[in-house]
Amino acid sequence: MRVTSPTSSGTPQRGLWLGKRSVESLFGMFDQLFTTQPSPEYWIVVATGVAAVAAVLVDVVWRRARNVITIAHEGGHALVALLTGRKLHGIRLHSDTSGVTFTRGRERGLSAILTLLAGYLAPALVGLALAWLLSRGQMVLLLWISLALLGAMALFIRNLYGLVTMVVTGLLVFAVTWWAEPDVQGVLAYLGVWFLLVGAVRPVWEVHRQRLRSRNRTSDPDQLAGITPLPAMVWLLFFALVNVGCLAFGARLLLPGLW
Repeated sequence: MRVTSPTSSGTPQRGLWLGKRSVESLFGMFDQLFTTQPSPEYWIVVATGVAAVAAVLVDVVWRRARNVITIAHEGGHALVALLTGRKLHGIRLHSDTSGVTFTRGRERGLSAILTLLAGYLAPALVGLALAWLLSRGQMVLLLWISLALLGAMALFIRNLYGLVTMVVTGLLVFAVTWWAEPDVQGVLAYLGVWFLLVGAVRPVWEVHRQRLRSRNRTSDPDQLAGITPLPAMVWLLFFALVNVGCLAFGARLLLPGLW
């Protein structure tokens, strides 16, 4: 019988080498995650902001790009529902860019109020948080956080269109994160953050117009009015003020020195 010591055999040495390389690669990816990158040139930051405004104002573009705002809106409902102890039964995203989040819990009380509040505030608050990351040059971390949030939300999607939307969006973010050059990552990251900040404002105006045209009172502000002493118009005004405020603060982070 031949006895081979681990150090004298080529196979164990190769396994040890591969294991060391794997650990080094893991630490390398971790370091890259928190590596700061220089911001794009000032004109590029301004141009991505202008492009985001155009995407929100031009109806033919907005009707397609609005899915991003809907994902953030329903994701806000879902996250706050879980954080406040409600049971999350699922999320549905529809082809008309509307969505609905199903939760179970008390019909009134703080958890119900916070869950309803989260929808129209989530895109602006997420945009502001991501703008802060961009201001620190952490574009890679921003992209991976976005990918993680999309993956977590996809677990609760309960219809085919919604699942396809989440998969396509996740694959696009992954492609940018994994293969795109740093300059391209920067441009797309700024464009996405600008769109969240600017796009968060329009749905508040849209739900106001919808309430004027229809007697259907099932919107988030109407549901808030039903469980609080404040009327729906007060909640709409609150949404508008918070979202415009987030846009202003986000613009200040993205365009330092502008004012």
